[in-house]
Amino acid sequence: MTDVKLVRNVAILGHGSCGKTTLVEAMLFSAGKINRLGKVDDGSSTMDYEPEEIKRNITINASFNHYTWKKHEVFLTDTPGDENFINETKFVAKVADCALFCIGAATSVKNQTTKFTDFIEERRIPTIICVTRMDRERANFASVILGIKENLPLNPAITYVPIGSEDSFKGIVSVINQKAYMFDDKGKAKEADIPENMVDEIAAYREALMEQVAETEDDLIEKFLEEGELTDEELVNGLKAAVRTGVINPVSVTAALKNQGADLLLDMINDLLPSPDGCASQIGTDPKSKDITEREPKPDAPFSAQVFKTMADPFAGRLTLFKVFSGTLSGDTFYNSTKDVSERFGQIFIMEGKNQKPVDSVGPGTIAAVAKLKETVTGDTLCAEVPPIVYEPLIPIPPVISYAVTGKKGDEEKLFASITKMLDEDLTMQLTRELQTKEILLSGVGQVHLEVIGERIKRKFGVEMELHTPKIPYLETLKGKARVQGKHKKQSGGRGQFADTWVEIESMPRGGGYEFVNKIVGGAIPKTYIPAVDRGIQEAMEKGILAGYPVVDVKAQLVDGSFHAVDSSELAFKIAGSLAFKKAAQEASPALLEPIMNISIRVPEDCVGDVMGDLNSRRGRVMGMDSEAKNEVINAQVPMAEIQKYSQDLTSFTGGRGSFTVGFSHYEEVPAQLAEKIVEASRSGE
Repeated sequence: MTDVKLVRNVAILGHGSCGKTTLVEAMLFSAGKINRLGKVDDGSSTMDYEPEEIKRNITINASFNHYTWKKHEVFLTDTPGDENFINETKFVAKVADCALFCIGAATSVKNQTTKFTDFIEERRIPTIICVTRMDRERANFASVILGIKENLPLNPAITYVPIGSEDSFKGIVSVINQKAYMFDDKGKAKEADIPENMVDEIAAYREALMEQVAETEDDLIEKFLEEGELTDEELVNGLKAAVRTGVINPVSVTAALKNQGADLLLDMINDLLPSPDGCASQIGTDPKSKDITEREPKPDAPFSAQVFKTMADPFAGRLTLFKVFSGTLSGDTFYNSTKDVSERFGQIFIMEGKNQKPVDSVGPGTIAAVAKLKETVTGDTLCAEVPPIVYEPLIPIPPVISYAVTGKKGDEEKLFASITKMLDEDLTMQLTRELQTKEILLSGVGQVHLEVIGERIKRKFGVEMELHTPKIPYLETLKGKARVQGKHKKQSGGRGQFADTWVEIESMPRGGGYEFVNKIVGGAIPKTYIPAVDRGIQEAMEKGILAGYPVVDVKAQLVDGSFHAVDSSELAFKIAGSLAFKKAAQEASPALLEPIMNISIRVPEDCVGDVMGDLNSRRGRVMGMDSEAKNEVINAQVPMAEIQKYSQDLTSFTGGRGSFTVGFSHYEEVPAQLAEKIVEASRSGE
């Protein structure tokens, strides 16, 4: 095992298309982990290896690798930057020791960028900022730094300054040691003198860095104010301490496609980011006493880890990935304190892109995997049985879009078995059955998310999944009251059929359900036939009057009737009850009801007006507003029919800065003009 002080665990975070995966490729290449510099665009990168990722040129799954650089063992996790797969990033950020936050030199701060820095801010993760793609057209280092200062909860400390930009990007200058590094034709940094036209600029950056570091510690600020500078040792040690506490975020510069700056970034990770034992202890609870307890990130502490990802493989079975927080894992068993069971495993693996490397033991900071666990799922805590600990579970991002899912005839059972396996892998998915429409609904974070699930199921399990816009589960009700006769009389030779009922039908308050009252006196209808009348009414209610939707909130009273000693039967009275209800319903002002949803929308203040206007256009009612640290929260009620694809629309008019949760509230009557269209569409079979 590597000395824990030489271990680093780093999550690569940033918005989509900022060059994260390309940067990881360059880092692995510079460290000698891979012998070829792959590219995302041609599908040859080490970390984006799934066919769905290659097809879309985006990272969909968190992927893992590690390298050795100057005796340090560094575990890297490349995370998705696409909104549809951000839950992967969220879970990785929950267990990472450190982060490398990437931001494109040409694209700078995007609307979605804040979502990724929120993950950093939540745990104050020690973070290096990497300005990527300095060789791209319109690359502007100063603009990126300004954008970070104005829009993100990061405190950039400029430790490297680019020499040139776009096609003329040829090197960088270290503000700390005041040396220039020029790139050779393979991207390696060669020490050189600082260009004359940058000497004053670097001196100014160095003074600003000293002041920034000095402000983080009383002794340093006192010395800086007295003497006007810090020694190199004081500057570096002060910077390390400030990075470890998340107060300062040092800035690096790269052009990864040409492998420029990657080797200097590797040094920076070794020098400035903390090892696991330099990070805070992990807080949890004792599963028996429920007392707060903690684990120090040391190899000789009791073992503890948390599962943050599960991968479904049709051949290897389920692969469980976990981050070791404390202690050392070896052997073939561990205790799952979340489930209160011991699990046996065959082999411990370290992930290397799409491959796995078997190892005998793993310690703090390591991301490891085991296969074919029976009980353990994402979010569970693994630990020594004595003393046990349970960490806070990982809460997935709630799904916001649903589609009806079907398979080809004969493949339905295989399809839903495949989806069930995928549910273990992706906690943002939900599979539910809508009882009224009899559709099976697959819910997810976005349309692309569900499309990718379909592609993955086809590739892994050989079955196709089709998505359709779900039917709206409308209901029908009555607004009035009617007293009618339901009479069934049939004579066709032999024994006939006869049943005569008088039924009063009236509406009940919304949510009142169904009530049947027997008011027969004097034996007008024998007691044995009365339940049949009730069943007949209920069956008629299931099929509706207006558009075939179930009828709800109705009270039915059987008040009179007659029977025939020979020709009456339960079937006859069931038919009579059904006829009575259909007749009464036409006279009792039938109405169509639609589901109303509670929606809670989080958006920046400048988007509130647009969101309010859009909600009004969707027949929504704003119920109130709350303020959070960065966002306004709009609470509203909106008809389900108006927000089936709301996630795409909200992304469109907030630039990806909005998010929402939605849940069922109640049913309301559909406005008359809309009800007519729904009834017409239903009758025409649309």
